[in-house]
Amino acid sequence: MKERPFNFKLLVFFIVLVFVLLGGIGSYFTSMSTGSDWYKSVQPSITPPNWVFPIAWNFLFATIAFSLYFVWIYSKSKKQKKKIAIFFGINFILNMLWSALFFGLHLVKLAFFELALLWISILAIMLIVKKISKESFWLLIPYLIWIAFAGVINYLAAFH
Repeated sequence: MKERPFNFKLLVFFIVLVFVLLGGIGSYFTSMSTGSDWYKSVQPSITPPNWVFPIAWNFLFATIAFSLYFVWIYSKSKKQKKKIAIFFGINFILNMLWSALFFGLHLVKLAFFELALLWISILAIMLIVKKISKESFWLLIPYLIWIAFAGVINYLAAFH
């Protein structure tokens, strides 16, 4: 793979984009419910302590941002970049929508099915980026695993 020059401004842009969109909007909805009696009533026993989530998500936001950065700089055409932007955009919308459904609206069952779409969107992105940047592909594996684990927690909360 041809070496691309490091683009600090682009990397910062993707980091800010991911942290503000996913982190900011997700946190808004999450903070509405995490200490509530409602959340305690639906929370399965395998749910990690609340302090684990910001650590895990900040790590995941960083890996998502770096994945997006690598696949962007190694893309060879505007058409490829457009496809990447569309798939990551859909993923970001699904990610934020899950927080709104689960924590904001308390639609736990609907959130579970939406989370399945989120997981599929991550897998689709991985299949697309693998052809362009192996780094991007590997950086998305923790995200895929975390969303699968979140799916188990969501399933137990919805159908217990």
